[in-house]
Amino acid sequence: MDVQGYKWVRWRVWLCRLAALLSLGLLLLVFHWRPRFGVFARCKSCPPALADILLLRDSFGQQHVVEVLTEEMEEGSLELLGQSEDTESRDTVQLYKEEKTLLRYYLFEGLRYVWVDRKGAFCRVSVLNEDWTCNNLHGSQKGLSPLEQSFRRTIYGTNLIDVPVKPYPKLLFEEILNPFYVFQMFSIILWTVDQYYIYAICIFIISVISIGISLYETRKQSITLRNMAQLITTVTIRRKSGEEECVSSVELVPGDCLIIPQEGMLLPCDAALLAGECLVNESMLTGESVPVLKTPLQASDRKYSSDTERRHTLFSGTQLIQAKGGRPGGGGAVAVVTSTGFFTAKGDLVSSILYPQSNVSELVIRSLDIVTIAVPPALPAAITTGTIYAQRRLKQRGIFCISPPRINICGKVSLFCFDKTGTLTEEGLDVWGVLEAGPAGFSELVPEPRLLPPGHLRSGLACCHTVALLRGQLLGDPLELKMVESTGWTLQEPDGDGSVLNAEFGGHKVLAVMRPPDQQSTDEAMAIVQRFPFSSALQRMSVVTVTHGGRSALAFIKGSPEMVASLCQTQTVPAQFSSKLHSFSSEGLRVLAVAYKPLNVNSNLSTIERGEVEKDMHFLGLLMMKNLVKPESAKVINILRKANVRSIMVTGDNVLTAVNVAKTCGMVGSDEKVIFITATPHTAQSMPTLRFSLEEEAFIFNGSKFGGFVYHLAINGKSFAVLCDHFPEYLPKVLMRATIFARMAPDQKTQLVKELQKLNYRVGMCGDGANDCGALRAADVGVSLSEAEASVASPFTSKTENISCVPLLIREGRCSLVTSFSLFRYMALYSLIQFCSVIILYTVKTSVADQQFLYCDILLVTLLAIVMGRGGPSEELYPSRPAASLLALPVLGSLFIHTCMIALGQLAALFITTSEEWYIPLNATEVGTANLPNFENTCVFDISGFQYIIMSVVVTKSYPHKKPLYHNMVFLILLFVQFGVTTWLVLYPGAVFSRLLQLYNISDMNFKLLLVSLAALNFLICFVVEVSDLYGASQIPRLLNYTAKSTKSDIFKVAVIESS
Repeated sequence: MDVQGYKWVRWRVWLCRLAALLSLGLLLLVFHWRPRFGVFARCKSCPPALADILLLRDSFGQQHVVEVLTEEMEEGSLELLGQSEDTESRDTVQLYKEEKTLLRYYLFEGLRYVWVDRKGAFCRVSVLNEDWTCNNLHGSQKGLSPLEQSFRRTIYGTNLIDVPVKPYPKLLFEEILNPFYVFQMFSIILWTVDQYYIYAICIFIISVISIGISLYETRKQSITLRNMAQLITTVTIRRKSGEEECVSSVELVPGDCLIIPQEGMLLPCDAALLAGECLVNESMLTGESVPVLKTPLQASDRKYSSDTERRHTLFSGTQLIQAKGGRPGGGGAVAVVTSTGFFTAKGDLVSSILYPQSNVSELVIRSLDIVTIAVPPALPAAITTGTIYAQRRLKQRGIFCISPPRINICGKVSLFCFDKTGTLTEEGLDVWGVLEAGPAGFSELVPEPRLLPPGHLRSGLACCHTVALLRGQLLGDPLELKMVESTGWTLQEPDGDGSVLNAEFGGHKVLAVMRPPDQQSTDEAMAIVQRFPFSSALQRMSVVTVTHGGRSALAFIKGSPEMVASLCQTQTVPAQFSSKLHSFSSEGLRVLAVAYKPLNVNSNLSTIERGEVEKDMHFLGLLMMKNLVKPESAKVINILRKANVRSIMVTGDNVLTAVNVAKTCGMVGSDEKVIFITATPHTAQSMPTLRFSLEEEAFIFNGSKFGGFVYHLAINGKSFAVLCDHFPEYLPKVLMRATIFARMAPDQKTQLVKELQKLNYRVGMCGDGANDCGALRAADVGVSLSEAEASVASPFTSKTENISCVPLLIREGRCSLVTSFSLFRYMALYSLIQFCSVIILYTVKTSVADQQFLYCDILLVTLLAIVMGRGGPSEELYPSRPAASLLALPVLGSLFIHTCMIALGQLAALFITTSEEWYIPLNATEVGTANLPNFENTCVFDISGFQYIIMSVVVTKSYPHKKPLYHNMVFLILLFVQFGVTTWLVLYPGAVFSRLLQLYNISDMNFKLLLVSLAALNFLICFVVEVSDLYGASQIPRLLNYTAKSTKSDIFKVAVIESS
């Protein structure tokens, strides 16, 4: 982020005040709309270290103005921070010692930036603890003194994710300074001067109502987000003196030692778990409904990062269900606060909702302020009705949205990424079989682990997990629950301080005990004394166990077969390993490998490092689990395919398993081929290579081999990383044809989404767990499958446990987008109808009556605009997407033709009137409303009244993204009523309404019928133009799509030839 410093110049400030006074506040209005102009006018440039005001330019090129704040600090507090950090080279906060010791900082998007002297810049306050090591955190278990905590709170700020909820007076002030309402205010003044008193009063009342609705909706959304984000509770911390004290969670700072009770709590900060284990529900943060077991962070010299140490980190906003093993008596746990406020993982997610990335659609909407100038004041509120109706319909279908603007973006999605396990396939798995490895290779397939002969494999499958007990019920990952159940072993956890179990197993601190069933008398119980939880990045987990009496210790590891095999001694891995893995994965089975190694039982097993455990293992065998594809998956993928929405699978599973699932659910057709991409990095012996091979054939293809069949590319995480690093020129070509991304780490999923967006794809992402969290946030449309009503992990949360919500979201998005565009076009056409009427009547020295303006603006246009968006989405998802731009040639072309028809219709009505025998010319001595009623005004008003109704029907496109017009009964009834009233005003206005609307009561019925016929002809021509535009434009995307596909195919053939 680019930062420029500015300092106040007193004489410039006073000069601007004088100019603001002389301009009657207009200059202040300009400064409000463009704050940087105010900075340039009142300040001079200076170094950021001395600045009073900062001008920030973010990565999207947008500029922001922030004020530099100062805060007084206690004397000697800087030295205190240096002592607590205990690092000589640590960055220190620059303090300016004049008469007082001051901290200089600014706030931007909820985050605090402080001046760091050594870096010579304002940095995020989190930079002060970014070098903390695991040893530093363990050293913080002694806690902070009140003085240390007070000083850190001065620097870090309070622990609060404070979503600003502005009071109504401030919201009102900001709203009325909106350029639209400022113009509206000037318009009301102009109408009043021009003696349109009734019209001006009515527009003022409607403006007030419109502003009120806007303020209510804005404040309601802010309150909803604040209730979701803000958490204030009472927590227990440990002081440096050893005492424990209850404080408000708002007072927490990084470095505080947090005491977690046995019954758990709702966590108000991010913290590293140092002692004990915690069972955590992270659904609010990640959408993952399965509780996660968090284990203590081991002391070491490596830097601490919440991303790499995720299984040892407790995140803000998550519910700690149970804590054990970290306190005297066996209950509770101990953690150290690492991040607070907006610097927590939850704060980062909330910030992304509060301050979304700028996109083109927002710029288009801003530019349309020009169009809305001449529109009734209720229409800005009416424009959002399509989104509001869509949000309401989605909620009824179990899809919750915390970012309504994303609904329109759903209509533009051209590619959807899906996680595999739990999203495309069932969450639970069934054990399919076990293969035990031995010196002679693999033994015969055994259907269930409980049927295995006694040995390390059966013990490993029973012990290598993070399953926990909660009130007698097993909780944990569905895969591990099935695995434990299939062994027949039972889980026992320590009671009280655990001394009984500790003594039973040789004095080791026991976390859990696995006991074999009675019939397996040859097996003995094993105690788990250390756990290293599963990590997506590492693709494995491991445990350390001891036997009864502490006679021996064994380490077990479980994970992806490729990873486990790489950590085993080569001679223990059977020669058939690769062929067996290929065979089982090709059948769509989830394959896990298990290995073990003996450990020195006399060593301190509770502090042994993961790296020491997970090496030189002995390969034990393979566990195969059947992961069935959800019945809805194939149907949804087929719908998306027919709708030209590309589907991609992004999974952490084996590539062959992923290919099998892709074929089962229809991502890869039965007559389509899969080409595997294998990329190897640069080594001392070889250059990086990129290979393409067809499934079941082990040779490299050249370009000519790709003819005659449709193909998909499949790539794993390692090859994807090499492709990004060493072959960036091929990356776009691969991304355009790749369907399967396997063994992808969470950060790679996020990277993939961003790379696809660079290719101008509007990317959707559907997932169900923490591994998808980053990708869900990065995607244009993120959908979390979760039982939680709302999750800050993604804009959309679906309670449906399958991907059937995706087509619904796209249909609602397209419907909302089409509705918004229809309303914008209706706005423009309404303005043009009124503009034509006024210009024509001004030309003949008359005008539109006050009451006529009211009738058209309120009873016709406003009512129609409000109910136009009620129509629901089409039941089917069509191949063509709605136009994403109002500046498209078909849209502008149809607007131009409609405008011509409007003008011609009004001119035709005028010329027909003046050609009649009974026509009486205007009084030339009077102008404007003084001439009313007259023939010219009456005929133009009559035809324009029909045109307002006609255009609402013409621009309300139904096919193919909305239900037919007759499904919107309210709109249809209103159309008939308005048409009937307008026809009645033309044919039989009566004396009362003629006087009220200042219309001339023409007695010639044939003439009146001719006006109605002229309106019907006007409707017929505009409707035909609109339908012709719709069907003509619909062919263009197909043609372009065909051309693009051919081009992409040719490009990729060239790429393959080059790589060969």
